[in-house]
Amino acid sequence: MSDNSPKLYFLLISVHGLIRGHDLELGRDADTGGQTLYVVELARALGERDDVERVDLVTRRVVDPAVSEDYAQAEEALSDKVRIVRVDAGPEEYVPKEQLWDHLDSFVDNLAEWVREQPRVPDVVHSHYADAGFVGVRLANLLAVPLVHTGHSLGRDKRKQLLAKGLSAEDIESTYNMSRRVNAEEEALANAGLVITSTNNEIEAQYGLYDYYDPDCMSVIPPGTDLGRFHPPENGESFDYAKRLEPFLNDPTKPLVLALSRPDERKNIPVLLEAFASSERLREVANLLLIAGNRDDIRDLDSGAQAVLTQLLLDLDAYDLYGSVALPKKHTANDIPLVYRAAAAGGGVFVNPALTEPFGLTLLEAAASGLPLVATENGGPNDIISNCDNGYLVDPHDAGAIADALLRLLDDADEWRRASESGLAGVRRHYTWQAHADSYVDTVRGLLTRPRREPVAWNAERATRYRARGLFTDIDQTLLGDADALRDFCAAMQTNRKRVVFGVVTGRRFHSALAVLKKHGVPLPDVVISGLGTRIHYGSNLTEDTHWADHVDHDWKESRIRRVLADVPGLKLQPKDKQSRLKLSWYYDPDSAPSADEIVALLHQKDLNANVIVSFGQFLDVIPARASKGQALRYAALRLGIPLEQILAAGGSGADEDMIRGNTLGVVVANRHDEELSALVDLERVYYSDRSHAAGLLDAIEHYDFFGRGADPA
Repeated sequence: MSDNSPKLYFLLISVHGLIRGHDLELGRDADTGGQTLYVVELARALGERDDVERVDLVTRRVVDPAVSEDYAQAEEALSDKVRIVRVDAGPEEYVPKEQLWDHLDSFVDNLAEWVREQPRVPDVVHSHYADAGFVGVRLANLLAVPLVHTGHSLGRDKRKQLLAKGLSAEDIESTYNMSRRVNAEEEALANAGLVITSTNNEIEAQYGLYDYYDPDCMSVIPPGTDLGRFHPPENGESFDYAKRLEPFLNDPTKPLVLALSRPDERKNIPVLLEAFASSERLREVANLLLIAGNRDDIRDLDSGAQAVLTQLLLDLDAYDLYGSVALPKKHTANDIPLVYRAAAAGGGVFVNPALTEPFGLTLLEAAASGLPLVATENGGPNDIISNCDNGYLVDPHDAGAIADALLRLLDDADEWRRASESGLAGVRRHYTWQAHADSYVDTVRGLLTRPRREPVAWNAERATRYRARGLFTDIDQTLLGDADALRDFCAAMQTNRKRVVFGVVTGRRFHSALAVLKKHGVPLPDVVISGLGTRIHYGSNLTEDTHWADHVDHDWKESRIRRVLADVPGLKLQPKDKQSRLKLSWYYDPDSAPSADEIVALLHQKDLNANVIVSFGQFLDVIPARASKGQALRYAALRLGIPLEQILAAGGSGADEDMIRGNTLGVVVANRHDEELSALVDLERVYYSDRSHAAGLLDAIEHYDFFGRGADPA
């Protein structure tokens, strides 16, 4: 980096799990695995660099007596340049990631408001996992900064495994919200300028399953491990932890075969009991230590952890492995480095028998502590053992092969020593956080070819700028349709015009929108968002925001999209007067045309990224990825200084969904209940009126007391 290069500001997003700067609760549940460690260590490593000004790691704030008060702090400093920022979204209590999808729009809105209050805009947004990908796409698009994405694990791969285990597609969908996860992953891949993976296997075997598969924008940057915490046993070091295993083991002096993971079915822990049961020699020379999360009472755990731990106890009893297996109930984060060193000091081996392992941070920790490895042949361990030459890959389904691989190390002192020393050298050569941060920053700088984009001032008229709230509505089938109610609505808006910004958000072209409003006697709006969010006009002269037009034009390939969809059945291109430079429109026959998701997949397969919207069951529009009614509304609200919580958004078609979700107050009018917005019925901030058209808007105004002092949901 030259001395004149600006210092970087990274915004990392990891929505779910319990994330803090000390005593990470790894293995507590399915959401507190390696990802939480990865993002904290990445933030710290970036913050140690001279060319980095600031790192913010953003996660969800949790206020729940069942977990530590640490997770309720709005901010937590990790260093003078690094902090964890916790954003409110959804219920206060700690909930699994599968239950967070309906609250991610609020996460986006709250995070965008937080960013607006910061001294500067981040240079890069880096999302971790699918839920953060959903958030990252919207935030990066709003800020016009590059998006970097790390999947950690991928939905299509998980769905494939679950189907292979006999789960039905319906059960997978209801349990894991798999469609929403995969759609979010596809969207993240289509919008990310860089996808960071841990292994080459991840690129080919997992990302290769996706429609928007572009290996040219993917970079393998393996994570590191903390060599200060994880190191070989020192001469003369004693280990009190071994005494805690005495109640479990007949001969605690034997070497330990150590397995460390959360109690998750995919971790395949029961196969280790089968391996010990099948090999008398293995039982003679070693004990098995299974560290599988923390528990007070198995019956209090979630169903997945209950099932795994119950299976372990049943198998232990069935195989009569008492005296050879330790399955302790408790451990702390500080115990783990000691456990690794104790196992290494006694000549033990670390084993990871997962059905598939995206990377395997525990393998690095074990290797850095001097332990040889036996690991699944599926996923990240391929790269680790190839780079470090410190153990053996095995078929995770083959208990006999696992036993044989363990014995090759346990029975041969020279081989054990060679693997241990090779692993120590390999970790220091390939897997330090400093090396990771070096590669990371070098790679990310390649995305930053454009000048940094700071917030652009908007000289809105004084009367507009100082109004406290705004009402934004779709036109067709929402505002229009009931002449008497429209007249009453216009009168109410006129009475409150000095306090409320009035805007329309429509799929119509700008001049078409103005013409139909004039025809029906609707006062000129303060804001017109037209073309499904591709254009924004403000003020009494309705001046266009050219910055927005330039912003949404990013990566828009109109002619290629038109060619790709030219021969799709059920689509008929609308007349020229319905088209615009940033919006392609077709008539849509749902009986013969593919679904919107299938059309998106087709575009992704052709390396095209765009928003596809079906409205009223008969129109299909394709617009740039950065454009939508919701994105345009949020941008306009930001420019006009109106909090989203003080905006009432009204609509009725699928095109309106993203402006109604999130922190806005939403209303769906009665004549649209049974159509494209029925999925929003359970959201707290969306009101379903029993009145139609403009009468439904008046009903929502009364429901929210929108013209009164408050604008919070009743």
